[in-house]
Amino acid sequence: MILCVTPNSAIDRTLVVPGFQPFEVNRAASSLDAAGGKGVNVARAVRVLGGQSACAGFLGGDSGRRVQELAEREGLAGAWTWIEGDTRICTIIVEPASGRATVVNERGPSVTGDDWARLEADVLVAAQMASGVGFSGSLPPGSPVDAYARLLTVLQQSNIPVWVDTSGAALQAALTVPNLAIKINHEEIGALLQTTITDAASAVRAAQQLRGRGASTVVVTMGASGAVVVHDHGRWWAQPPSVQSVSNVGSGDSFLAGLVVALDQGATMADALGWAVAAGTANALSVGGGQFDQADFERILAATRVVAL
Repeated sequence: MILCVTPNSAIDRTLVVPGFQPFEVNRAASSLDAAGGKGVNVARAVRVLGGQSACAGFLGGDSGRRVQELAEREGLAGAWTWIEGDTRICTIIVEPASGRATVVNERGPSVTGDDWARLEADVLVAAQMASGVGFSGSLPPGSPVDAYARLLTVLQQSNIPVWVDTSGAALQAALTVPNLAIKINHEEIGALLQTTITDAASAVRAAQQLRGRGASTVVVTMGASGAVVVHDHGRWWAQPPSVQSVSNVGSGDSFLAGLVVALDQGATMADALGWAVAAGTANALSVGGGQFDQADFERILAATRVVAL
């Protein structure tokens, strides 16, 4: 079982708006409410790929109960930590012809050190049944980053594979914990290192810098250009076939799901990178994070090219 931790969970409200125009009156052709936040998307995609998953993270108020209800309807198990305040709602406007999306993320409720202590206890209990743990997304306002780093440290010391997909202060805190596996997109790592990622070679150089800071494995995603991975036993570049994107929201989360499911099943890192790229690309063919078709995944996987660098 993969435990997917989303500190800043949400209701993801997706509106499909053909011909969307900002600053104008627009009409949605369809809408979808789903349990959301990056880790919930990972958990959903893990199930699509045949793995088992469970969700953890903060929930609060009526919207938090709605997240729990929506997750349970999908069969997503939860080990939630309840707090004061209301879980945020994130609005995603998809323009289907272009495949582009506009995302408006609320900040989320503030949390305290005591809230984080309870989250740590809940995650550590749930992790006893897990073969891997992923931490995805932002931290809610008020989060003490030292508590976040401490939880990552405790899990890492328990010899459970831990993947982190975050940015900003949370990423800086994660990089203080030795031997974590980091998944990051090219824009985030570029901002962190004050550089520009333009191709696989520059992505590898950036990944090596993060390994120099203590990360054991670094994966850098580059959208339609695929992804690279650098770790102790080599480095690889996976390139997907070209597809007509409907929405790329949740593709990074589906990518992480493909990676951890494949590794959990004993795949090599090179093969797992192919799974990850195929899952992320398949996600772009549908609306909703982690809600792709397994047949699309298998077709794209067969056309995905993985090369050693």
